[in-house]
Amino acid sequence: MAENQYRPWQNSYPSDVPAEVDTCVFNSLLDMYEFSCEKYPDRVAFISMGHSVTYRELNERVRSFAAFLENDFQVKKGDRIALMLPNVIQYPVALFGALLAGMVVVNVNPLYTPSELVHQLRDSGARIIVVISNFAHTLQKALLEISLDRIIVTNMGDECGAFRGSLVNIAVKYFKRLVPRFSLPNSVSYKTVLSIGSGCPYTRPLVSREDLAFLQYTGGTTGTAKGAMLTHHNILANVEQSLGMYGPVLQEGDEYVVTAIPLYHVFALTINLMVFFRLGGTSLLIADPRRIKSLVRELHSFNPTCLTGVNTLFGALIDNQEFCSMHLSRLRLVIGGGTSVQKGVEQRWFTNTGLHILEGYGLTECSPLVAVCPHNISEYNGTIGIPVPSTEVIIRGDDGSVITEPGVPGELEVKGPQVMKGYFGRDVATRDTFDGDYLKTGDIACWANDRGFLKIVERKKDMILVSGFNVYPTEIEDVISLHPNVAEVAAIGVPSQHSGEVVKVFIVRKNKALTAEMVKTLCQKHLTKYKVPKYIEFIDKMPKTNVGKILRKELRAMELQRIGINPDKDGKQVFRNK
Repeated sequence: MAENQYRPWQNSYPSDVPAEVDTCVFNSLLDMYEFSCEKYPDRVAFISMGHSVTYRELNERVRSFAAFLENDFQVKKGDRIALMLPNVIQYPVALFGALLAGMVVVNVNPLYTPSELVHQLRDSGARIIVVISNFAHTLQKALLEISLDRIIVTNMGDECGAFRGSLVNIAVKYFKRLVPRFSLPNSVSYKTVLSIGSGCPYTRPLVSREDLAFLQYTGGTTGTAKGAMLTHHNILANVEQSLGMYGPVLQEGDEYVVTAIPLYHVFALTINLMVFFRLGGTSLLIADPRRIKSLVRELHSFNPTCLTGVNTLFGALIDNQEFCSMHLSRLRLVIGGGTSVQKGVEQRWFTNTGLHILEGYGLTECSPLVAVCPHNISEYNGTIGIPVPSTEVIIRGDDGSVITEPGVPGELEVKGPQVMKGYFGRDVATRDTFDGDYLKTGDIACWANDRGFLKIVERKKDMILVSGFNVYPTEIEDVISLHPNVAEVAAIGVPSQHSGEVVKVFIVRKNKALTAEMVKTLCQKHLTKYKVPKYIEFIDKMPKTNVGKILRKELRAMELQRIGINPDKDGKQVFRNK
């Protein structure tokens, strides 16, 4: 069967979801931005820390920001600008302002170490940065190794109004002590940028679909972080593809989305920011989603129509009694991404909310959305759904063949208008990532059934090899997450003289009554013997990314550093109950 003829997922689209979408509705992100600002001027665009801005008010700030970049910084089309900001209104202002000036945006995690920041600034060639004062001390240290032409510094409360903003800035700096001392002598304040820019002329650059919009860096999980070159068309295409799947349950001009995932992460960048901006939606920006009690209070007053998140966020919310007693009357769409949604979390979520978490799958290199569970699913199915419109996928075996039989694992490959141009400045890495027109994802997947639903088995690097058998951590984690006293779980492989590797799990408990033997009994009931964890460790907190993904690689590194020997030589299980 020819590769381009195997498309079983097209028969699984709901009747209101098209197999193909028009990915050229707009010529650039500038067009899309201006369209929404003109169509929804009086709609609230963003809410942050109790302060809101309408599309009209946002546009005034964005154009001032763009005019300042053009006139004072004298930027040219294609220049890079780094944004080192959390979820505050300053982020969309700076992002759209930079795009309107024809610049390429380089998103930076504010939690980066100085060395990580140096690498990204140096690799991307960014000469301008916008940084939140809370992390300006990191930039100061990075400047010992790299130079920048211009620096814009903003404070948490700069978009909260004059009086309230001053109170927020005072509280953040002096009472909460969240702004370490820093010195950036040649910097300019965000407020000064808007003030000067408001009096400068703005000249719209000529920007086309194929121009770069973002250098979106991968997390460096497979080595040195690389910048995925995402064009205006890549992002615009993924917006239309997302609307093809989600559009039937969304309403233009009447969407209220909770943005707890950082906007500098590609998931929130495309789904929360771009898709809902395209619809004239209102986005509630959450700067620190780890403060669950505060988040729940904001959810109650906001009453969202859509909530996006990762497994850990959904788990934390469903463990909160106030959230479980809340009636979110408008909520109609819940999207899970970033990492697999565990079965136990999804079941508890559905029991309490009556809504399924529509798990999706994507990666930075695909802008990011590749597949998603359709809006009409009636039960949790443990899959990532079906490819979004205008997307081709194949599963390729180790021998190079294309796999069409359900249940047979292979590497997932993707082709579509959302796929990146390549990695910036890395021709060899780009060539190695492509198989002809298809992007090799590095993820092991299989067809879950003959209707085109996909199941991610595991990332290649996370597979555990026990006596020659592939063991996939997510399968073990799904089983253990079913226990009501398990808050979070992660499985890794640890060295073994007899079997190469054995399974070890780390568990954060809800109740200390949970024992290792209880976990083993549960696993023995649902898993083949070689998949049952040999080592079980209870810990207080999981290492996570800023988005909430559990970092298995840190657990592996911690384990290897700690044991220093082969665990089998120890002759006993490692139960470190805390």
